This record gives sequence, C-alpha cells and structure tokens, in this order.
Amino acid sequence: MIRRADGAVLMSSRPLGKPYAGFWEFPGGKVETGELPERALARELAEEIGVTPGTCRFAWSLEHHYPHAHVRLLFFWVTAWHGMMAPLEGQQTLWVAADEAWPYPVLPATTPLLGRIRDAAVRDGR
Repeated sequence: MIRRADGAVLMSSRPLGKPYAGFWEFPGGKVETGELPERALARELAEEIGVTPGTCRFAWSLEHHYPHAHVRLLFFWVTAWHGMMAPLEGQQTLWVAADEAWPYPVLPATTPLLGRIRDAAVRDGR
C-alpha cells in the first residue's frame, strides 16, 4: 500500500483481461517461486506503475478464497519510492485520503483491510 505523507493511499483498477477487471485494489502482485515478498513487491510496482519502493514495512497478511483461486496476501506500507508513477498496464490510479470514500467496486480480498487502513491513518494523525 503506497502511502503519501498526508496519509492518502494509492489504488489502481484491475486491467481488462484479468479476473475482476475494473475492480479497485492496491498495486502489487504475485510472489514468484523462490522470490522474497519484498523483492516481488519491488518487481510488481515497477511493472505496474513504474516505481521502486524506497521504504517498505510489513503491515498485514490475510487469506481469501476466490472461485478461481485461494490467495494469501501480504500487505506492506510503502512510504517512500523512486521513479515517476505512471499506470503502465492500462489501469486507472487514484489517491484516496482517509476521509474520502473508497472507489467502487473494491477487490473482495482488499475489502477487509479498508477499515484497518483508515484506522492507521487516523492513528498516525493523517
């Protein structure tokens, strides 16, 4: 979860051709076999939005059952990054502040974290 200094987090829409196309999620993706989660995060952010994390810290993990797959998700806070952000896969991107409504529809596996993210922003005074 990429978070600016003001507490807003970056969300992106899933591109056409992928399951749940048009649903909103946090940029990131699959960990390849033998790949460390932090390395997967760096690779996925570079592929999706053209940035490399400078500062990241583990936040939460959760498991979710989709009709097509069972996933284990690892969420990291990314509070510093290198590069110029740009949607590289035809997706939309949107910064969402703690007091703003989440875009709709949100990917089902992401939904349980929305309250935690808002709580973290409030707790951190953003």
